[in-house]
Amino acid sequence: MQVILMERVAKLGQMGEVVNVKDGFARNFLLPQGKAMRASDANIKAFEAKKAQLEARNLETKKEAESLAEKLDGQTFVIIRSASDSGALYGSVTPRDAAEAATAAGFTIDRKQISLKAPVKDLGLHELHVVLHPEVSATIVVNVARSVEEAELQASGKSIVDLQHEADAAAEFEIAELFDEVGAAAADEE
Repeated sequence: MQVILMERVAKLGQMGEVVNVKDGFARNFLLPQGKAMRASDANIKAFEAKKAQLEARNLETKKEAESLAEKLDGQTFVIIRSASDSGALYGSVTPRDAAEAATAAGFTIDRKQISLKAPVKDLGLHELHVVLHPEVSATIVVNVARSVEEAELQASGKSIVDLQHEADAAAEFEIAELFDEVGAAAADEE
């Protein structure tokens, strides 16, 4: 099916281009969301008539998105979740959770604007991509921790799992020293 793009669509084309797409993609995504129109002669003429208006609106929304991206880029949001001792979450952090954390911090982000490269299923710092406009995006960091204190430790660059391993190693060393002392005392008695 041939469609006229009403806005820039990633991996497809720029506003005003006539492109061939699969029928299902056009019917189920592009047309209902107003991202495209069927490429008929009447629609092409209608698009040309309001092209300047669409470009002006696109430029305005792009400027708003760029100003928000400047403020948002690099921001860190803390999300508190329960997790095992090894750092695996009981569940996962979703785009909705990240959007709620950003909204609580004063930013207006919809969950549909956040894209995950992989599911967030463990403690730590995770980068998320926020698409504010088809041509503007920002990167935020989500600090997933079991408590606010752990979040502060992770923000300073220390991993909770590494700290747990260090504590375990120290405990094993103390136990080994204790057994060495008990063994030395038993050898002295003999």
